[in-house]
Amino acid sequence: EVHLMESGGGLVQPGGSLRLSCAASKFRYSRYSMGWFRQAPGKEREGVAAIDNDGNTRYTDSVKGRFTISRDNAKNTLYLQMNNLKPEDTAMYYCAFGVHMLATLTLNLYNYWGRGTQVTVSS
Repeated sequence: EVHLMESGGGLVQPGGSLRLSCAASKFRYSRYSMGWFRQAPGKEREGVAAIDNDGNTRYTDSVKGRFTISRDNAKNTLYLQMNNLKPEDTAMYYCAFGVHMLATLTLNLYNYWGRGTQVTVSS
């Protein structure tokens, strides 16, 4: 089993930046993918960004050019750099771990989930 813990959320003004981190517990999988998802009140959880074992990435259209996903395999840590934040980015952000080799934004392809970190963009 893989345990994930997100950090780095908070309150930021529009146009500001945040960097989310997701630390994964030790695991035995040699190849895996990870992703960031978010869920706003009253809305379904949606994929934001994903990265596969080879560093290939995928982003949802609304964050392209503003968000950057990266991973440090030596530290078992996933990151999401979020720039030029907008009020519509406000949501709970979740980290996910998938035992596959796809940079996919499909929720049900991920096996393990963190508890989330809140991001609020407001003036």
